[in-house]
Amino acid sequence: MWRNIASNVLTLLIVALVGVAIAIGWAQRQYVAEGPLEEAICLQVPRGGSMSRVADDLAARGAITNPTIYRLGADYADKSQDLKAGSFLIQAGASMAEIVEEITGDGRSTCGTQVVYIIGVAGQETRVRELNPETQEFDVTAEFDPAAGEFPEAYLAAKEDVGTEFLVTVVEGVTSWQVVEALKASDLFTGEIADIPAEGSLAPDGYEIRPGADRAAFVANMVEIQARRLAAAWENRSENAPVETPEEAMVLASIIEKETALAEERGQVASVFANRLRQGIRLQTDPTVIYGVTEGKGVLGRGLRQSELRRETPWNTYVIEGLPPTPIANPGLASIEAALNPDDTDYIFFVAKTLDPKDGHLFAETLEEHNRNVAAYRALERAAE
Repeated sequence: MWRNIASNVLTLLIVALVGVAIAIGWAQRQYVAEGPLEEAICLQVPRGGSMSRVADDLAARGAITNPTIYRLGADYADKSQDLKAGSFLIQAGASMAEIVEEITGDGRSTCGTQVVYIIGVAGQETRVRELNPETQEFDVTAEFDPAAGEFPEAYLAAKEDVGTEFLVTVVEGVTSWQVVEALKASDLFTGEIADIPAEGSLAPDGYEIRPGADRAAFVANMVEIQARRLAAAWENRSENAPVETPEEAMVLASIIEKETALAEERGQVASVFANRLRQGIRLQTDPTVIYGVTEGKGVLGRGLRQSELRRETPWNTYVIEGLPPTPIANPGLASIEAALNPDDTDYIFFVAKTLDPKDGHLFAETLEEHNRNVAAYRALERAAE
């Protein structure tokens, strides 16, 4: 009798274990299977949110079939504690596993609202952008200068939305004074900046912030990133780099940055300056003259005068030999690398191809060729008058 009972218990236990295994296998397949979502949605995760609350939201919106499997899967993958706040684009058919990865991973597709604060050479502006679900591109819903003190409703609403992503874009070629003034003008930041950072020490890039970010901490982060970029580029410099120190590299990089915005010709522009430095020819570059006039405080807003080209300032490379004593702007990584890895050319001169800077430059090895290029450019100027 006891043998029969033990046999029955063992049979039931085996059946139960098989049932559990089948259930686990089924749950695992559900977790990685294509999801029921027919159209992409924007999932908003508030600060302080939980994976359990996210699961309920996803189930209510038809993105997952079983919130319990979703929560257990996230726990099993050890992802629940990695939940990030923000707006996340959940694609049609996304599996539970893919959704968990989207809202916990380092890289993510943004949706909903973005506030982008752009610090540029000609000033600063704030843009509010909304994701268009049909095109999956951002449409600008508001654009304004924060220094004017007038804030559109779209911006005020975006600041109150916990799902809004805030980005600060610092454009290559801005001066440290321009960055500091722009940070002072923005209501996205708090705190004071004691001193203007050294020219060239700030890393132009895109930065994600939260409203109330400390200005000094933001600047310190830019300084640290730029220092790391320069150190890495210096370690990887070519043998024919025309500079002797990292500081000189930053000065040359800032001049390259101000002379061209075209990625494909940075190496050529760098080669012109490298050849001039090696041959003892003055650099004769207009941006250094402009910096001598403005010292980086604002935009000149007009053409250079002949008297300014002749005026002796520490930065005027029509007058001084070699490099200026400091950078004339904050260069991006590409210009730093170009300064330390110039193209191998015999170019000594360059001039703009057209009146549009986007069209790039004409390069020349001889003065005769350069004079022809300059004459062509002057003809374009006269035609445009």
